[in-house]
Amino acid sequence: MDIYEDERTVSRADLAAWLRQVANQLETGQIFYGAAGTLAVADQVNCELEIEQEGKDEYSVEIEFSWTNPKATPAAEPVAEKAAEEDSADEEPATAAE
Repeated sequence: MDIYEDERTVSRADLAAWLRQVANQLETGQIFYGAAGTLAVADQVNCELEIEQEGKDEYSVEIEFSWTNPKATPAAEPVAEKAAEEDSADEEPATAAE
């Protein structure tokens, strides 16, 4: 599922400025894209650099970053809380006669 995609022709200087901007955003932990969209970046990131010659006079450089958002993984329920819930479920409710 694509979140955002942008493709355009720019000058070498504009590309360098954009890469600096992305690098600064990576340092802060959030990448900004589109109209006010943001994406949180994990502390540990897998990265890939691919340089290809696609023809006699055509080259491509691909830079890819990927990570797993640790917040997306449900945390395990603490054992102490789970045991307390099970204990309270085993107890019979108090009645007004007691």
